[in-house]
Amino acid sequence: MRVLPRTVPGSSQQMRQRSFVVVAVIVGLLVAGTVAAFAYDSTQKSKIAKGVSAGGIDIGGMSESQAKKVLEDKLSAPLSKPLVVRYGHRKFTLSAARAHLTTDVDGMVQEALDKSRGGNFIGRAFRGITGGSVDDNVPSRVNYSHAAVHALVQRVRSKANRLPQDATVQPSAAGLNTVPAKFGVSIRWRQLTKDVNAALVRPDGAREVTATSKITKPKVTTSQLASKYSTFIIVDRGSFKLRFFKGLKLSHIYPIAVGMQGLETPAGLYHIQDKQVNPSWHVPNSAWAGSLAGKVIPPGPADPIKARWMGFNGGAGIHGTAELGSLGSAASHGCVRMAIPDVEQLYDQVSVGTPVFVA
Repeated sequence: MRVLPRTVPGSSQQMRQRSFVVVAVIVGLLVAGTVAAFAYDSTQKSKIAKGVSAGGIDIGGMSESQAKKVLEDKLSAPLSKPLVVRYGHRKFTLSAARAHLTTDVDGMVQEALDKSRGGNFIGRAFRGITGGSVDDNVPSRVNYSHAAVHALVQRVRSKANRLPQDATVQPSAAGLNTVPAKFGVSIRWRQLTKDVNAALVRPDGAREVTATSKITKPKVTTSQLASKYSTFIIVDRGSFKLRFFKGLKLSHIYPIAVGMQGLETPAGLYHIQDKQVNPSWHVPNSAWAGSLAGKVIPPGPADPIKARWMGFNGGAGIHGTAELGSLGSAASHGCVRMAIPDVEQLYDQVSVGTPVFVA
C-alpha cells in the first residue's frame, strides 16, 4: 500500500495557498470598488460638483437644469434691466436691447460641468462620497456692444460738457467793455466708460452709475486781458475821433478824418498789418484816382501820405496828412488821416497785430 505525504502545518505550500486567497480577495475588492466608483461617477455626469460657482453665483451640487435656472434668475434677469447714468439732475439710460447685452448661461453651465469632470472617475467618486469640493469659479459670459457704451458716454458728454470761455473785450465807438472769462466743465469720460463697462456685467450691484466731471480753465483769464490787449485802437467815424488804449485804459484821443461818402473807411475789427516810415503812395487803380491810378508816388510834396503809415485791412490805413483842415470830417478816400505829430506819436506806441476797431 502506498502512503501519501502529509501536509505539514506552516509549510511553504500552505502559505502560498493563503497568499493566493488574500490577493484574490484584494483584487476582487479593487475590481468591485472600481466598478462601484465607475457606476457612481456615471450617475454624476449631469451634476455640478460642490464648490463650483459661475459668475460668483454658487451652483455647486446642482443639476444642469437647476444651475441654468439659478443663473437665469440671478444673472440674466438682473443684467436685463436698463443701466442709468446720472449727472446732477440729468439721467441717461442704456437698455439691454440697445446695449445688445446677452448672457451665455448654457456655455457657463457647460464649463461648470467640465470643471466638475476634471481628473479620473475614481478621484471624482472619492470626492463625491467624502463630500469634497472643487472650489472653482466660471467667469461670467456676458457680451455687449462697446459701440453702444461709447454712444452713451458721448451722449452724456454732449449734454453735460461746457466749454470754457476766454475773457475778451467788446469794442464800441465809446470804448472797450470787458467780458469776463468763464470756467468750463468736462465729464471724466474715461472713468465713466470704465464704470459703465463694469456695471453692465455686474448682477449684484445697482444698475446706476454717477458721472463725475472736472473744471476746465479758459486760456485767457480776466486778469490776463490787459497784457493780451496791451494796445487797442478805436476809430469812431461818427465823432471823427481815434481813441488809443493801453492796458485797456484810454490813453489818448486824436482828431481824425475818415473816408468820404462812397469811399467810407470800412467798419469792422481789424489788426495792424504793416508799418512804414515816410511811405510811398501806391495809388489804387480806381476811377477816383484819375490819371494817377495804379501809379506809385514817392515821399515828397506830391505824396498825400505823410510821415507814417499803419495799414489795417489790406487797403485802408492810418497815416499823417498835411491837410489839417480835413480833420474832423469825412474827406479821405477810405484811410484815417491824422496830424503828423499825432501819427508819429501813435506809430511809436503800436505794433503789428494791434487791434483796430472801426465803428
